[in-house]
Amino acid sequence: MLKTTPLNALHRAAGAKTVDFGGWDMPVNYGSQIEEHHAVRRDAGLFDVSHMLAVDLEGRGVREFLRGALANDVAKLKTPGKALYSCMLNEEGGVVDDLIVYFFRDDWFRLVVNAGTAEKDLAWLEGLRERSGATLTINPRRDLAIVAIQGPNARSRLWDAHPATRAATEPLAPFSAAHVGSWMIARTGYTGEDGFELILPAAEVAALWEKLVAAGARPAGLGARDTLRLEAGMNLYGQDMDDATSPLDAGLAWTVDLKEARDFTGRGALEARGQQHRFMGLLLTDAGGVLRAHQKVRTAHGEGEITSGTFSPTIGKSIALARLPMGVAAGDTVHVLVRDKALAARVVKAPFVRNGKTLVQP
Repeated sequence: MLKTTPLNALHRAAGAKTVDFGGWDMPVNYGSQIEEHHAVRRDAGLFDVSHMLAVDLEGRGVREFLRGALANDVAKLKTPGKALYSCMLNEEGGVVDDLIVYFFRDDWFRLVVNAGTAEKDLAWLEGLRERSGATLTINPRRDLAIVAIQGPNARSRLWDAHPATRAATEPLAPFSAAHVGSWMIARTGYTGEDGFELILPAAEVAALWEKLVAAGARPAGLGARDTLRLEAGMNLYGQDMDDATSPLDAGLAWTVDLKEARDFTGRGALEARGQQHRFMGLLLTDAGGVLRAHQKVRTAHGEGEITSGTFSPTIGKSIALARLPMGVAAGDTVHVLVRDKALAARVVKAPFVRNGKTLVQP
């Protein structure tokens, strides 16, 4: 039986089409995926992401434990509420998961991990804890729900729905969080737009959802979430990287901190192997197809492969993220095999769209 979030009944009452997403019954759209996409770019969209898991790490030595567990360095987190995006690597330098880590106290950090990898992540963290001898506790917060409100008007929609949240959240810089009672509200997201992600007791999330909808936020499903994140050049675990993929080959070198003499899991393998591929964007310039994952890419330097592809509602053309040979550069023309046809595409630097603005020329 599929798992459900505390908002499942509201999704069904709203006429959502649901799909099996990593063992969860999740809304893919509420009617028009395109309209949901545009709502996020132009106004405010609302996502149920309660299938993801918040994990609290508490106790002495949490910071040092995470400095060894993550490829990015949590030593950068000095102000309570600050957040950091990072990969958690295996010994071969592959990505166990990508996640956000929040710092609240020296003895309390919170991770938010992907739904499909949650159990694997917990087992991996427990193994690291046992090997390190750390005395901290690893607490999966299944009592909490998570919603994201995203778009240029997202913050004002939240403040209209819950005026009491404004004082604590209006000063928040991006990648920062505040607590408002039992709620954690972070200025983070997965769409390339401004907004908040809210982590709160599951018993309170339905009332929050209904108030946000009444304030003008449009419910959006996994379909729009995927086109939005791809336009924003954001990776999806299991497509753009996985246990066998180095973050250096997934465009995530910026999340790997090698500046300090810090021994983190996977560092030795990363440094020994180095970067093997370039991770770039593609913009289809020929008509007659849509870029999709696993399509082969022919370049002057050898063959590459698309990891994620879609039609971009904002740009009006097909776009993709691809792993390409090292010699490929932005501006190059390559050819993608789409239904046995070699269609021309231009190599570009992601993101394609950010904060409602198209960053590549169609």
